[in-house]
Amino acid sequence: MSRVQQITAIIEQRQPLANKIEGVKKNLELLSSALNKLENYRDELVDKVDDPKVIGQLKEINTSPIQRNISSELDTLYKLKTRFSRDTLNIGVVGRARQGKSRLLQSLTGLTTAEIPDGSGQHCTGVRSTIHHNPAFETSGEVWFYNERSFLDEVIMPYYDQLKLGAKPITLEEFASKPLPELPAQNGAEVGAKYEHLRGYHVHVDKYRHLLRESSPRRITKEEIREYVAQDNLDGERIYYNYLAVQEVKIVCDFPNSEVGQIALVDLPGLGDTGIGDEERLLKTLGQDIDLVLFVRMPKSSGDFLGDVDVKLYDIARSALVDLPLEKWSFMVFNATDSNSVLGDNSNLCKQLAAELKNKHINISESVIADCADPDEANEKILDRVLSYLAANITSLDREYASSCQERLQQIQSTVDADVEKIRNIFGKDNIDDYSLTEELPLFRKLFGNERKGWWRDVVLSLQKKRKQLWQERLNPDENLENGITTAVNACQEGGGILLFDDPIQEIQDRIFGSSSLEAYANYRDELRVFLSRNFQSLDKDLKQSIEKVKSDVANILVEKGRLGVLTEAQGSEFFLAIADLIPEHLTNLKEGFIVFAEFELSYRGLILHRVRRHLDVLTNVTATSGQSLEENVEPPTLSVNPNTSAEDILEALRIDYDKAVNRLKPALEQFLCEPSQAVYAMVEEFVDNVIRQEDIEDEWQDFLIPLRGKLWPDEFGKPERERQQRKQWLEVVELVKTANQITSFQFLQ
Repeated sequence: MSRVQQITAIIEQRQPLANKIEGVKKNLELLSSALNKLENYRDELVDKVDDPKVIGQLKEINTSPIQRNISSELDTLYKLKTRFSRDTLNIGVVGRARQGKSRLLQSLTGLTTAEIPDGSGQHCTGVRSTIHHNPAFETSGEVWFYNERSFLDEVIMPYYDQLKLGAKPITLEEFASKPLPELPAQNGAEVGAKYEHLRGYHVHVDKYRHLLRESSPRRITKEEIREYVAQDNLDGERIYYNYLAVQEVKIVCDFPNSEVGQIALVDLPGLGDTGIGDEERLLKTLGQDIDLVLFVRMPKSSGDFLGDVDVKLYDIARSALVDLPLEKWSFMVFNATDSNSVLGDNSNLCKQLAAELKNKHINISESVIADCADPDEANEKILDRVLSYLAANITSLDREYASSCQERLQQIQSTVDADVEKIRNIFGKDNIDDYSLTEELPLFRKLFGNERKGWWRDVVLSLQKKRKQLWQERLNPDENLENGITTAVNACQEGGGILLFDDPIQEIQDRIFGSSSLEAYANYRDELRVFLSRNFQSLDKDLKQSIEKVKSDVANILVEKGRLGVLTEAQGSEFFLAIADLIPEHLTNLKEGFIVFAEFELSYRGLILHRVRRHLDVLTNVTATSGQSLEENVEPPTLSVNPNTSAEDILEALRIDYDKAVNRLKPALEQFLCEPSQAVYAMVEEFVDNVIRQEDIEDEWQDFLIPLRGKLWPDEFGKPERERQQRKQWLEVVELVKTANQITSFQFLQ
């Protein structure tokens, strides 16, 4: 297998691992949520529990250390997923300014100073650049910008925090329009230099702020790249400010070394400047985006040594990834210059500094001495060795990195399991439900009572009293229905459609002109019939109101005398359905009694509609077919219409038909005003028979109420009931933690 094939295979093997890590991340977040619920419920219980011993044990529970570990591991998992999701192996190039980083990148990528700024003056590179090898594309780039919010939070705010400048700008407009706060006195030269960096952002804000509103990424040509990554133009003039708004630039080009495969080089801005946030951005990049880092160091030919700045840079990089020792994924490149260079010959110093690395505790995988400005040396001595090292070692490095995380996750699980076992039985190991029932059953029997005293007597007598009242009222007219009929009839008498028009004769003549006298008369009769029928549809609401009132009366009995109001806030029909839901399935008679009562109803369509329609026949257009006569109970129309029938005749006939129908409806409907009262009585009597008179129904009530005794009789059973509920909910929350902590949930390595 070639090196290119090896690198391709490594990247392909990483992808499934990234998916597994995402699953582990979600499981870990689930565990964190469960621990939060545990601690929140613990806080509630501390104020409710009476037992000092239990309170003490609850207060000892502290999930904060575990939560901190979880937060740390979530960060690690994010880095791992990012690492394994990439479609390239990334080599980061790190070094202080003026060490030859840019020259090395030019040699490796074939790009020029126009795309990768170098320069011999001040810091030139302004932003991070990632350079991908892809022979299928012409050299071009993509630019990712900060938005206004992320620019303020990630770039500007750290200056205000570190320099102690007071109130921070809330918006970009506020930052741009207001003068910078004065720098506190006696802060030293370094602080002053950092303040000048912030001043640069402030003074030049109008030159880059428009980019903070641009969408990302923006595609740019090869010729535009320098404008977004550099501070200086090719003549060394500091005229570019776009980089201040840029997070990252990605460049695609064809590397001279065709054997690189899926490789990307990450150019990090030179350290050693005094901008705030540079180290943090370097740490973030190294921790999640880099597979191997190249430190670039160019000794001065006049004399040089590995100083504090070199050690500091190494320590910064080393702290980026604590799970993977830096010496396993880093190279030190000593940038060599010969006697022909304007910088002089530093080859001996390169060798001396390479030998001095261990004494400075700068531990790296390999050190290389090469002329970074020479493409041949850069590719053969540096890149080839780096690629061979990656091909041979990256899989084991990935596993070592991932194994460290998985081992800590398993430690978290072990800790949580141990804590779960310790806190599970804070409320005791005894079966508190069985114990309480045994102890409390005699008192429950006494409170439940029988036909002579107690809960049962109060409920039975109250229901019987209600049944007797309804029996006495069963022949009384239903008030709601009576009022509804009166209202409907009044509406019929006050209405009348065509009969109320300002000029009904003209309306009828127009209708005759558009059709015929016969059709006009028939159509108007239909319209009047529809109008009358619609007025009586509101009786459906009146009937339901009567039924619902009685259901509410019965519900009130069960709430006040039966104490069942503590089980639900529902009222009327909903009360009976709510109680039915609470009744266990095996208590069939009791459950069915509540369901049947809840579902009982009277409707206009079932009770009244057919009676109304019978008296609207006078407005129904029924004609005999050939050879047949009208049925005896069908009343013929008032008017026999012919082509010569006038509009006046039709209007008069319509008035007669309409009045006849209205005058028949009210007395006919009043004949069954008592029927709702009789239906209500039957409904309640059946409910009473079902829930207090059936065989063994008293036993079903007791079976239903025993588990609820603490709610119905809080003074007698309240404390034990609260303890049962507390223990039950505590065990549920603990079980939630245990379920979230399943051992397989955090395994992503085989």
